[in-house]
Amino acid sequence: MNLPSFLWLWKIAAWSMGLSLLAYLMLAITGVWMFRARTLQQFPIITPFIGGNKGVRSLHYTMGISMVSLVLLLLAIGIVGTFGHFGSLGHSSHLIAGLIVVALVLLSAFSATQISTSRPWARPLHIGVNIILFVGFAWVSLTGWIVVQKYLP
Repeated sequence: MNLPSFLWLWKIAAWSMGLSLLAYLMLAITGVWMFRARTLQQFPIITPFIGGNKGVRSLHYTMGISMVSLVLLLLAIGIVGTFGHFGSLGHSSHLIAGLIVVALVLLSAFSATQISTSRPWARPLHIGVNIILFVGFAWVSLTGWIVVQKYLP
């Protein structure tokens, strides 16, 4: 296809990926804080400064929504950019890695909305999916770096 350069799109993707990884890290930290508060009745020193346990939970939800939004943005950029540059999809394992990460993020978000005392399966599912998501992010980052090398002059 004779289309303009997609360099601006890849810059947005790079920022989105970096922010997604930062959100994932912050979600892990706040998740551990909530776990400690729930099981050990110990609050980290910084917790009172961000509104107690409710503040940590609110930050956790905000970061989760941000990560879901960023991952969906990355999906859209990947599809539009790859289709626009190559005219088709599926040029590398990055597509599979990306789709798996999107599915894991959406499953994690769904399971988070289900966490309650009446649904004991939701919290272990949420935590388990997020542990697997670490591997997914590593895989999509590695394959993404390989794809980036195709676009660089």
